[in-house]
Amino acid sequence: MGYGKEENAVSGSQRSAIKLVNGVIYVFLAVLAMMTLFPFIHVLSTSISSSRAIMSGEVFLWPKEVTFTSFYNLIEDGQLFKAMKNTLIITVVGTSINIVATIMAAYPLSRKRLKGRNFLLMIITFTMLFGGGLIPNYILIKTLGIMNTYWALWLPGLLSTYNFFVMKSFFEGLPSELEESAAIDGANDLFIIWKIILPLSMPIIAALTLFYSVNWWNSYMNVLMYITNSGKLSLMVKLLQMIDTTSQNLLNTNATNGSEGATMQTMVTPEGLRAAAIIISVLPILCVYPFLQKYFVKGVLIGSIKG
Repeated sequence: MGYGKEENAVSGSQRSAIKLVNGVIYVFLAVLAMMTLFPFIHVLSTSISSSRAIMSGEVFLWPKEVTFTSFYNLIEDGQLFKAMKNTLIITVVGTSINIVATIMAAYPLSRKRLKGRNFLLMIITFTMLFGGGLIPNYILIKTLGIMNTYWALWLPGLLSTYNFFVMKSFFEGLPSELEESAAIDGANDLFIIWKIILPLSMPIIAALTLFYSVNWWNSYMNVLMYITNSGKLSLMVKLLQMIDTTSQNLLNTNATNGSEGATMQTMVTPEGLRAAAIIISVLPILCVYPFLQKYFVKGVLIGSIKG
């Protein structure tokens, strides 16, 4: 009897210790989550706060004197929507090309029967360590005659070496018996990859689609170098130009209105414009990500191991 009571007491103390540890872990994770969300909440609050509150440093987690003047100044002339359309074209077409190229490269190179496989893998790995350089790339694009076209963005970014190896690792982890049984039934390689491999690869394809999409959506430097037509600029480049131009115009306008008695609430600051631009640029990705999150996590975990 005494032994049983002692055992129950020990079990009770262990359960209490487990609850305490779990509580500490939950609190720690909650603090980390708040630290992660704080920059976004601060930027969002800044984007819809009045100029007076921003300049006086009153904006922290909650907006002060809510106004949408910063957003209005960015979208009033319609240039932002045109740039967003351009970015959408760049993202959709670029991501589609990337996924097709990655599958076409990763599948054959994941099969050991391919002749020259090791040599090709060595060449692809070499591109992760060394690049041609900025000026040679610019000369190449200009020589190909694709300057000021979106092909100047899509061709150099046709394939991500890292994403290639992730997908290759995933293909290598698929059971070889699936292909062998299909080959015995007379299926060729195209049938196997279309009817068997791709349906099983939806998680990794979704994950890499998200990787590629975010990269294209945030494209800036290549657009700045290769696209000179203002009507073809991406969202990021256009936002920067609009912030620079609008900030200077608003500073001049606010200075004039200030002398005429305008209030600080109706003015716009460069800080508010930058915060509004950040919100506009990340909002589409935030809307899409929750629908791909489960595939994203599963695809990365599966693609990161072999077997």
